Amino acid sequence: MKEAEIRRLLAANLLCVFSIILTAILPAFFWKGFTVLGTHLTWLCICSVSVSTLNVILHLVLRPNLTPKRSSFAHKISRFLKCCIYFFMSCILFHAIIVLYGAPLIESVTETFLFAVLLSTFTTLQCLCILGPNIQAWIRVFSKNG
Repeated sequence: MKEAEIRRLLAANLLCVFSIILTAILPAFFWKGFTVLGTHLTWLCICSVSVSTLNVILHLVLRPNLTPKRSSFAHKISRFLKCCIYFFMSCILFHAIIVLYGAPLIESVTETFLFAVLLSTFTTLQCLCILGPNIQAWIRVFSKNG
């Protein structure tokens, strides 16, 4: 990787860490009684939305221009819908893994699913922003010999 790309990646990750810290501190000024532990469902939603928004904005700002052949509106819509489907599938997969590791299946479905969304936000969304919905690229990156 070039030094400039490493700097941009470091800056993007530092911004994500900063947004997580802000989601833990900033809502307490606007919402009386807000704590990360006391209102954990709200914090999970706020944290997921802020990190997702930051990742998408950073992707749009830092991504190099696509070729004109791939910049059609229909292609962008198709790519966006595929990314949404893959993100939802990863949420379901993380939810199943969390339940298999011992989270209650019926009693706290909301908490478990929001935790799965948070995990998907930190893992799958960043990969979708970088690799897109190209399955072959995912296999090349995450395979043993890729």
